[in-house]
Amino acid sequence: MSVTIRNVIVHNKKESLAEIISTGADISGCRLMAPKGVHRLIKLTGLSPKQANIIKQQMLSRGGEAAVSRGVIDCSASEAIVLIMGTLKQFDGLVNILKMQPFGLPKIGARIKQVLKNLEGRSPVEIDCRGKILLLGERTLIMGILNVTPDSFSDGGSFYNHEVAIEHARAMVSEGADIIDLGGESTRPGHESISVEEELDRVIPVLEKLVREIDVPVSIDTTKAEVARRALLAGAHLINDQWALRADPDMAHVVAEYDVPLIIMHNQKGTEYNDLMGDMVQFFEESIDTAVNAGLAREKIIVDPGIGFGKTLEQNLETMRRLDELSCLGCPVLLGTSRKSMIGKVLDLPVDERVEGTAATVTLGIANGADIVRVHNVKEMVRVARMTDAMVRR
Repeated sequence: MSVTIRNVIVHNKKESLAEIISTGADISGCRLMAPKGVHRLIKLTGLSPKQANIIKQQMLSRGGEAAVSRGVIDCSASEAIVLIMGTLKQFDGLVNILKMQPFGLPKIGARIKQVLKNLEGRSPVEIDCRGKILLLGERTLIMGILNVTPDSFSDGGSFYNHEVAIEHARAMVSEGADIIDLGGESTRPGHESISVEEELDRVIPVLEKLVREIDVPVSIDTTKAEVARRALLAGAHLINDQWALRADPDMAHVVAEYDVPLIIMHNQKGTEYNDLMGDMVQFFEESIDTAVNAGLAREKIIVDPGIGFGKTLEQNLETMRRLDELSCLGCPVLLGTSRKSMIGKVLDLPVDERVEGTAATVTLGIANGADIVRVHNVKEMVRVARMTDAMVRR
């Protein structure tokens, strides 16, 4: 009999347990071994040298590892970065001992524990959009883009006429869209801002008909609190803020007042980062705190990595490769790559020839944890999502 030797990839404790059970080991032993079969790398920034030294020592004492920045050992550094490496079993021991340590370490331990829990994955969850329910996690949801603008990068002017816009929304729903995202202001590079009144004139007449004529939730893509408020009064079901509550200080209070789901997109001026994904996670944590402090439940927040916003081509591609690192937040992820310049630059194709490139990004995005994809070509991307779901969702 020949011997077969191969690697096994597990993503969480559940998959680890299944692999161990497949060996025929005693079930009680399988449960004890499962946390040892999952290895995690957790990065902490902004620590004091004292905190970093204790975390490193405690992780090493459990057979794990911890890399620390220079100057930590002799406390000459003002701030420390620690990369902790170990199994779930070792992390569990670390978290338990941090509960009894000084220097604010119990709180840090609790946050590590929450991140580890988030990385185990989320069960399908229902989000209430003012009576319309979205089930996230069972299959990928499709958000159809409806721009009632004269200057959006891909379809500017195509649906500027209200009746044409409404007919297009109906068509997207018939093709399988789970959400319609209605926007009245272009966010293309070099776009000119418009007034609240002009944005309302574009959006409200279409919205008022949509909420009566289609069965799926309608999202309003805006950064203005007054537009969001008027849209919610007119029946909108969720808000999509491309500046993550940072463009208008009243936005968080409006969303919390109406208790609707909120999409926050990563965005920034310029493309400078200390740590691309680390900076993005910090950005989201700050915006999530803003929303929660205003009264919105964290469970109603969806994050969007903002492909094409505040990022170079290489940074966009890196974000796509590392998208699953956002799972540490424990929030559903929306991905919007449809027809974007990232695809045009890689394939050297104009906007109207980027369907296949969009399909590739949707596939990778779903494989890396996206719950919702925001697209122009609904029929085609529904098929892409269903095929990808069949391969990656269990």
